[in-house]
Amino acid sequence: MNPYWLEDPAPARPPRRHEGRVDVAIVGAGVTGCSAALRLADAGLSVRVHDRRRVAEGASGRNGGFALSGGASRYDIARETYGRERALELWRWTDEVLDRMEPLAGDALTRPGSYRLASDEEEREQIRAEYDALREDGIAAEWIDEFPRFHGAIAHPRDGSIQPARFVRRLAARAAAAGADIREHDEVTDVDALDADHVVVATDGYGQALLPELAEALWPVRGQVVVSEPLDRVLYDRPHYARHGFDYWQQLPDRRLLLGGFRDTSIMDEMTDVEETTPAIQSSLERFIGELSGGEARVSHRWAGIFALTQDMVPLVGRVPGRDRAWIAAGYSGHGNVMGFGCGELVAGAILGEESGLLTLFDPARLA
Repeated sequence: MNPYWLEDPAPARPPRRHEGRVDVAIVGAGVTGCSAALRLADAGLSVRVHDRRRVAEGASGRNGGFALSGGASRYDIARETYGRERALELWRWTDEVLDRMEPLAGDALTRPGSYRLASDEEEREQIRAEYDALREDGIAAEWIDEFPRFHGAIAHPRDGSIQPARFVRRLAARAAAAGADIREHDEVTDVDALDADHVVVATDGYGQALLPELAEALWPVRGQVVVSEPLDRVLYDRPHYARHGFDYWQQLPDRRLLLGGFRDTSIMDEMTDVEETTPAIQSSLERFIGELSGGEARVSHRWAGIFALTQDMVPLVGRVPGRDRAWIAAGYSGHGNVMGFGCGELVAGAILGEESGLLTLFDPARLA
């Protein structure tokens, strides 16, 4: 079935065409590629975006619609892994990215907050440690000791819910208005063949073969999602995620219930770039969406999408080692709606000669 997000009508884009050599060629017309294209075109560079499908039809139109602050690692783990100063910088940066997304997204983004839920006592201890670390560093969070069906929760008040395809298509329209040439149904198989001073690979879990030297650093993973027919009542007022992010759900503005996850049901099978649903995970999703709705939900949409994990759960953003012209922004480990937009800005800024401490943390050379 087609992803629910992609049924939204796409806004018209002004036709732009850049023949011959351009300043920057971008592979991928998802959130990262369109974010970078907008930033670069606004700066006056000639930009051409290539995508084998249409705008937002990859992971940007196939995810769960969460817009979360922070990275893929728990905050306390992030502090232990790459230091308190860098972890705090990353979290604050994602907060700022969310703020910048709001005026661009319009009604595609709301900010009701989110709940991170503990599914058992062990997870309760883990997210309580995260909450304590967040509070120590002045990051807004609320501890909820008792939560129906769960063992406690963290409320993140600044998080959001996003219609990702609507947002990315609006970004593409803005980038085109600023002068970017966006070419759909235009597959790239060799980045060296692109006639550009700089090439940005912004395909996250897709297109792994484009940069063989980073193939072992980006692990494609399949995520599966179901959406129900509209329910008669509102059961969930914000995004929820539990079991270390393996389960995530929210109720949409038309009262449909969206549920994704359960890839740990057959986790090795889901380490793939094959974009199709599977009976084992779909049955788990259907069973749980029934529990979440008191038996009311009837599935109307189901789909799969591909995202990329990295070994340290930190994106790869920057110049590709050993290549003079090639850049990458990918590897969001399931947090691509916010990090993808921000990393598109970051890689564009790097091409423009801007510096950022996060580029040191995100440097692709660490995993090449």
